[in-house]
Amino acid sequence: MNRLRVNSGPVLGVTALWLATRAVMLWLLTHDNAPLLGGGTVSREVSGLYGYWYGVLAHGSFPAHDMLWQYPPGAGVVLLAPRLLPWLPYFQAFVLLTLAMDALVTTALTRVGGRPGRSLLGAALWTGGLPLLLHLPLARYDVQVTALAVLSLLALKRSTRACGVFGALGALVKVWPALVLLGTPPGPSTRRAWGWATAVGAALLGALAVSFDHPLSFLRGQGGRGVQIESLGGTVLNLARHAGWPGRARYQYGATELVGPHVSAVVTASLTLTAVALTLLVLWRMQAQRWSEATPYDAALSAVLLFTVTSRVISPQYMIWLLGLAGVCLTSRHTSQRPVAALVLAAAALTTLVFPMHYTEVVEGAWTGCLLMLARNGILAAAAVLSFVRLWRSTGPDGKTVQTTEPRTDSDRLPDRALSLS
Repeated sequence: MNRLRVNSGPVLGVTALWLATRAVMLWLLTHDNAPLLGGGTVSREVSGLYGYWYGVLAHGSFPAHDMLWQYPPGAGVVLLAPRLLPWLPYFQAFVLLTLAMDALVTTALTRVGGRPGRSLLGAALWTGGLPLLLHLPLARYDVQVTALAVLSLLALKRSTRACGVFGALGALVKVWPALVLLGTPPGPSTRRAWGWATAVGAALLGALAVSFDHPLSFLRGQGGRGVQIESLGGTVLNLARHAGWPGRARYQYGATELVGPHVSAVVTASLTLTAVALTLLVLWRMQAQRWSEATPYDAALSAVLLFTVTSRVISPQYMIWLLGLAGVCLTSRHTSQRPVAALVLAAAALTTLVFPMHYTEVVEGAWTGCLLMLARNGILAAAAVLSFVRLWRSTGPDGKTVQTTEPRTDSDRLPDRALSLS
């Protein structure tokens, strides 16, 4: 009871901040048609594209003939979720469910951060950082995906089973949450978490394959993607336009991509860098000697940062993932990622200047757009390098961490507490 009294002030502060900022985000969403807010482009994805996919999914099939469908089968479940609120139009139901998942993340970060030896900075970062993206988080399903990744990481200490299950659910929705399992402590914890993730993922994938037609159609759309204008490669090509490169921007595969000479070389370079990032993460896992309570969190943020900056696509909503993982890191006082979290916040703020505020300048290759992209992507690249270096050093033989190779309790034997975050 004493601990609850001590933490009641900060918890109330986080709650008040969440209510105030989400009210502003909702207000911005209702004024989405304003030119500075994108002229309707932010909300159009839900009201138009998601709504159309919902109609196809409701008839028992994935949008196999739509090249914009590039998501794993679990995404269909998220897009069908507004069915739970049949009395609301699709758009309103989607936004309400997104807010509910946002509140779930805030609650989870607050409860874990309020424990002895933990910190509420993670809850504050998520609550105050998400509005830096204005109303965009309410009109994409990345909050739902991030919630699964956050719950997976926060459940690890209490239940490796729950960690694996949430990780598998997230991976089925948007692949990247599988990376949160990279930093599980070696030994039985990793075997249990990865084993449960594999088993649950396979079972759910089989169930979706039986329930819907064309469950793997998303692979065709992914394979055809080029260089999105907001990626690191896209920034290089956009700057090259000022040096005479004859390429141009074109909307395809659900994003604005650059087409022209040497684009295939940039794609190859991007894929090569992704392979290098994977190799570095495997090397880190093999050499890591010290594990603290924060190591799984730090590893997840580092891995997602590395895969994000080397990707051919860096959509604005990717920042939602990074904010969620940075928030998890800051719940621990042992994290090595505090300066990285600050860089993520800066990148989120610049992302809003890029999209929706100055996206026209970015697409046209104007100097304003190029410099904004150079600044945003430069910060993301610096964050990725810094994150990995600090992760490597913190888990090496000289790392200043508290060595723990197993969670103190594992509720795999206590089903009633398996999914508890308290």
